[in-house]
Amino acid sequence: MRYSTITDRLADLGSGKWALHIRARELAREGRDIIELTIGEPDLPVDPQLISVCQAAMNAGRYRYSNGRGEPAVVEAIAAKYRQRRADVTVDNVMVFPGTQTALFAVMLGLCEPGDGVLVGDPLYATYEAVIRATGAEPVYVPLRPERGFHMQAEDLERALTPACRVLLLNTPHNPTGATLTRNEIAALGAVARRHDLWIVCDEVYEELIFGGAFASPFDDPDLAERTIVVSSISKSHAAPGFRSGWAVGPAEFARRLLPVSETMLFGVQPFISDMTAYALSNPITTSATMRAAYQGRASRICTALSGGGVLAPHRPEAGMFIVVDVSATGLDGETFAWRLLEEEGVAVMPGASFGEQAKDFIRLSLTVTETRIEEACRRMNALAARIQPRKERRA
Repeated sequence: MRYSTITDRLADLGSGKWALHIRARELAREGRDIIELTIGEPDLPVDPQLISVCQAAMNAGRYRYSNGRGEPAVVEAIAAKYRQRRADVTVDNVMVFPGTQTALFAVMLGLCEPGDGVLVGDPLYATYEAVIRATGAEPVYVPLRPERGFHMQAEDLERALTPACRVLLLNTPHNPTGATLTRNEIAALGAVARRHDLWIVCDEVYEELIFGGAFASPFDDPDLAERTIVVSSISKSHAAPGFRSGWAVGPAEFARRLLPVSETMLFGVQPFISDMTAYALSNPITTSATMRAAYQGRASRICTALSGGGVLAPHRPEAGMFIVVDVSATGLDGETFAWRLLEEEGVAVMPGASFGEQAKDFIRLSLTVTETRIEEACRRMNALAARIQPRKERRA
């Protein structure tokens, strides 16, 4: 039988990137003591008040069809959130989606077509390549260099450009590295985008989890407003990934033109989840502050514990719920080290290669387990590194 070419473009870009995570869950079900540091699922529960709002909405019958743009209350709440950053934002700039992933897929579908190029940093979040290739466009990788803190540099962006490029996909704060772009860095990248008439799509899902300093976004720059689209959600900020509640905010013309695309895909999201999201964005919820302090503290523990071994080199994140660790001094790449770490020590991490060529010598650890489990994971990681390192030295 014949299939659409999208199935070929995405054939190797799905769950295969999470093969180690899937294997870790299998081992845990078999009774192995597995410390799971793979996916970014917050360990803090959803605020009870949000659950109450959601339940009340269902009890009130808020489970009927919605509309393509989103329920009025949540659309206004999202507009109000971004109006604090830019005064000209209205409901006409907002589109509601079930999560950032869906928002990003729809946005790319609305901006790209076969033959186009999408500039994206490498390392990159594991689904970005698939989202780009789903449209028929091609990713054009911009190296994010460890020696520059994994911050995208305007000169690297300029060098990577091709005549086919139409979109710059940014992620700040960044997954997997935690790098957070400054206002000056964004201005320099925006100048490149203006010169080459690029859209800027900015994934800002970790906005509330910056450990220090101010958050900066191209959306907030009036000179970039006409070409910038933000995608985000409450998955990370409110520890609510399973509710699948996100949005895209951009120029009013963009939202108007994307509306039929959204309606064709979804025709609305659940009203009771929209009510919860509107409440979450309009009321003081302390979840993100609690997570931010916990993740920063856990990152510091990992840096201290691993740096002392002299083999593994953690890169201290500036935000988010992950930390990347350079394992190249062991003589192994990240993929090999990660699988040995799982099989020999019962610690599950993500191989850096899942996030691009620039991360192949790294592993990514989630910060979403307790301090006790973090410390035990570091002990096991150091133990593996110590077993590998002497053999590497003898070969030298």
